[in-house]
Amino acid sequence: MSAETAKDLMSSGARCIEAHETLDRAAQLMRELGVGALPICGSDDRLKGIITDRDIVVKCVAAGKDPSKVTAGEMATGLVWVPAGATAGDVLAKMEEHQIKRLPVIEDNRIVGMISEADLAKHLPDDQLADFVHRVYARS
Repeated sequence: MSAETAKDLMSSGARCIEAHETLDRAAQLMRELGVGALPICGSDDRLKGIITDRDIVVKCVAAGKDPSKVTAGEMATGLVWVPAGATAGDVLAKMEEHQIKRLPVIEDNRIVGMISEADLAKHLPDDQLADFVHRVYARS
């Protein structure tokens, strides 16, 4: 197992969408940033959840809801995160346990980054990455 921490693995500078913002704004922000997920933060700058592009499509658009009227906070799911000092093993275990492919990293009660599969691919040995992918996708 790698000795790297969550902070070593993450992409820094995660940009939050505020809970009161609409899903059409979330989709625009995802496009601008080239990401498929955004952490949702409240006015207190605290993590409230995460929203993915798939959430917008499946839980809003395909359900007949209007993305210009539904807020990110209404769709907030997955208040799952790791502290910046978590080990790579802790990160993988949490992602596998919750069957998630993106994980916010918290330091001093604030979000400091996100860990995605692409981040894992940059830092983990091929066999460890393959095992992770198998565990997450096999149960999906």
